[in-house]
This record gives sequence, structure tokens and C-alpha cells, in this order.
Amino acid sequence: MRPLKFVPDNTNIAFLSYRWWALGLSILLLTGSIVLVAVNGLNWGIDFVGGQSIRVTFQKPVNMGELRTRLEGMEVGDVVIQQMTDPKVVSIRIPLDGEATNPIGKCMGQGVGKDGASDDSNSIASKVRGELVSAYPGVDIGAVNSVSGKVGCELFSTGSMALALAMLGISLFIWFRFEWQFGVGALVTLFHDVVLTFGFFALTRLTFDLNVIAAILTIIGYSLNDTIVIYDRIRENLRKYRKMEIEPILNLSVNETLSRTVTTSMSLVITLAILLFVGPDTIFGFTASMLLGIVIGTFSSFYISAPVLIWLNVKSDSFLQPDGSKAGAERIGESFPDKK
Repeated sequence: MRPLKFVPDNTNIAFLSYRWWALGLSILLLTGSIVLVAVNGLNWGIDFVGGQSIRVTFQKPVNMGELRTRLEGMEVGDVVIQQMTDPKVVSIRIPLDGEATNPIGKCMGQGVGKDGASDDSNSIASKVRGELVSAYPGVDIGAVNSVSGKVGCELFSTGSMALALAMLGISLFIWFRFEWQFGVGALVTLFHDVVLTFGFFALTRLTFDLNVIAAILTIIGYSLNDTIVIYDRIRENLRKYRKMEIEPILNLSVNETLSRTVTTSMSLVITLAILLFVGPDTIFGFTASMLLGIVIGTFSSFYISAPVLIWLNVKSDSFLQPDGSKAGAERIGESFPDKK
């Protein structure tokens, strides 16, 4: 049986010839994502804003408009209702009484903070459960998760710091491992992938919680892996083809690693797609962000990380020392002295 090949041998696609179209698309998506986050904001989970989350399973698919009207009529505050992939399952989030729904404002001291889940919040949750049981006979009230305002602020701070330190640390590593131009390229690529992921959550209004933070960190790792593979091949080809222009070298490097990139991406996409449609609702946001991140990361590996080197004026002889040796190059093909 012949092995399945996603990419034919001797593939020669001029990726860099489309870099300006890709740049325009990326700028459009980045601008849209930033505007969406600024205008719509994110649907913060209780991990960050504090409060209580109730998972409710109805006997049959529920009318979301009717349910929302019923809960709003109870005057219990800004209750967030989200239908899961199963139309009979609904997540109801009850923020802490008086808490800001934006953790950025809350952690900056602009909201009214409380160290623990208040008695008012517990009574509101009990009131909501009572209303659901009486209005929808046979309803199953699942687990109730509670997070205090102080803990939510700490989780937001540590999660944000984890993202920032991951991006900075990775860029510094690539800077010292290769050259500073590669470090800048990696940082731009990671920024591109993370911002588009934020825009996706602002558009879809999926809950943004700690699971999503874990997914974004995983996306950063995947995108970095692809970027390093391509950058390493670029460095090898810069040593090998010192008289070739930079654009053909970049195209050659991307094509030489294309089979590996496509195979890895396809295997992950198949796994995540199955998990997205048949997996539990509790990890739907994690799986959706991972699936999106694979697509974005593959795109950015081709059209962001490599073209950045051109925009930083990298040439085939940019890293050559006066004696013709490669600056910071690894010793390859060096023979060891014979043992006597």
C-alpha cells in the first residue's frame, strides 16, 4: 500500500509572491479583532470575574429568548446565558453582586471588589434554581461552580502574565538561538496568532476562561514549533546558497518543510474536529480555540514569519563574518580527529 502524501514531491509554490495579499488580509483581520475586543469585549468566565455558574439540562430544547426574559424579570442582575452544543444544555452565569463584569477594570480597582462569594450571590443562585425547577418540570440542575472576586482577579493577573512571559521568553530564546531578526519575526507571528484568537472569542461570544488561556498557550507552542522548523531550514539554506536572493531562499525553505507542516496540521485538525463535535461541552471553547489556532498558526508560518525577514532587510549574506563564515553558525560537517 502506497503511503498517502498530502504534498507531492518537488513541490515549488511561490509563497512569498503572495505576501502582500496575505499582509493585507492579516491587517484586516487584526484590525477587526482589535475593534471587536474593544467594542464587544470578551464573554469572561467566572474564573476571571467571579460569581457562580450553573449548568442546567432541560427535558427538551429550551427557547433561549423565553428563558432570558424569565431570568431578567427576576431582577437578579446581569445574568449571562449560553447554550451549549447540546440544545438541551444551558450554562447560566451569575456575577457577584456589584462586581464589574470586566476583570481589567475590576483588577485595576474600578469595580466594587469582594474577597468571597457573597451571601447575596448565593441567595440569587438559589432563587434562580427555584424558578427553573418550578417553570421547567424535570429540569436537571447540575454542579454549581463558585469563584470569589479576589480569586478571579488573581487568576486574571496570573493568566495574563503567563501569556506575556511566554511570548517574551520564546522571542528571546529565538533571538539568542538564531539572530535578532528571527526573534522579531517570531514575536510578530505570536502576536498575530493571539490577537486573532481574541477576536474570534469576541465575535462568537464563547466563554473566555482558564481553559482558553491554556489553549492559547498551546497555540503559542504549536505556532513556535512551525516557525522554528522553517527558520532552521532558512538558516541552513542561507549557508548553502549564499549567492541566491532572499526571496527564492525563503520559498525554497517553506516548500522543503511544507510536507511536515501539512501532515502535522492535518493530524491535529482531524483530532480536534472529532473532539469539537462529539466531545463534552465543558471543553468546547478549548477545542474551538485550538482548532482555530492550528489554522492561524499554519497560515502565519507561511505568510508572517518568513516575509518578516524580508521586511527586516535580511539578505543571503546578512549573517556572514568578514572572513566569510556564518555569524553564530553551528559547526556542521566537521570531522573529528582520528584516535590513536
